[in-house]
Amino acid sequence: MILKIVILCWIIICSTAMLFYTEHFYLSIFKTHDFTEENYDTQSFLERLIYLERQEHVSVMCRSFKLPKDDDDYQQAVNDSVLLDHILVDNRHKLLYCYVPKVACTNWKRVLMVLSGNAQPDAAPNLSQIPADMVHKPSTLDRLSDYSAARAADMLATYTKFLFVRHPFERLLSAYRNKLEQRHQDSSRYFQSRFGRRIVRRYRANATEQSLRDGDDVTFAEFAAFVADTRDTVFNEHWAPIDRLCRPCAVNYDFIGKHESLVEDSDYLLRHVVGAADVRFPKGPDSNTSTQLVKYFAPLDHDTVLRLYSTFELDFKLFNYNLQNIFGYEVG
Repeated sequence: MILKIVILCWIIICSTAMLFYTEHFYLSIFKTHDFTEENYDTQSFLERLIYLERQEHVSVMCRSFKLPKDDDDYQQAVNDSVLLDHILVDNRHKLLYCYVPKVACTNWKRVLMVLSGNAQPDAAPNLSQIPADMVHKPSTLDRLSDYSAARAADMLATYTKFLFVRHPFERLLSAYRNKLEQRHQDSSRYFQSRFGRRIVRRYRANATEQSLRDGDDVTFAEFAAFVADTRDTVFNEHWAPIDRLCRPCAVNYDFIGKHESLVEDSDYLLRHVVGAADVRFPKGPDSNTSTQLVKYFAPLDHDTVLRLYSTFELDFKLFNYNLQNIFGYEVG
């Protein structure tokens, strides 16, 4: 008899929790989705739960770190210039996208160009054909910083907000390989001149005159020491923590995609959240960065790893990443 009562109570609790999360899910994430009977199946329901779990996990971690979500008027958020500069606007679909460098932001900017009417999809059937230099021009897409504080706060409260995230160390390695490791590449020369020479001067004993002049042979260990150095509190956006760029504890994002499931998450967002099934996310070349993590990170000394983890701790915690696949153990 007691067992039956326990089972009955458990069924009631689970059913109540499921109803609560489902209702929250419908109201918060899938505002534009048509929940017709033919669209409602077990697979799509489980997919929605994945995205809901990501939102809930962020909320739990924000409370755990005593970083409560901002109130609905977003008055604190509109005073953060870094945040406002990183949120792109599509007024047609009432979308706000917080872009994160090294997390497919070039392709997502291409998508936003088409959604917002700044590029015609028939002019470039493959969105990847839209030139990257055009995509990254500050004037190509509206930013939240282009609007008054009152208007920005209203958009934060009423528009659908989304971002894409990536394992912090994988993103850091991608930034190093793209901006510092490549030699004789136009895209790298600025970073080698601006940061590479500084890194060599500070972290390499007996550096050659050529290295001090060019900064194009920075090792990953030197770059890691630079990022982990507490003397440098100003980060370049390509390796700044996502928490610093997008403030997920101050902005209640309606959708959080992951680089590990980039194409699937992007297609789901476009179809079920935005309602733009005719726009397809461009699939870029496969990256091998994730397979190179052990090669680059394993030789680092333990103190550097700890300081790097501390630098990106909120990103690890907020987006549910760990170090098991790199070191076989957790640091934090």
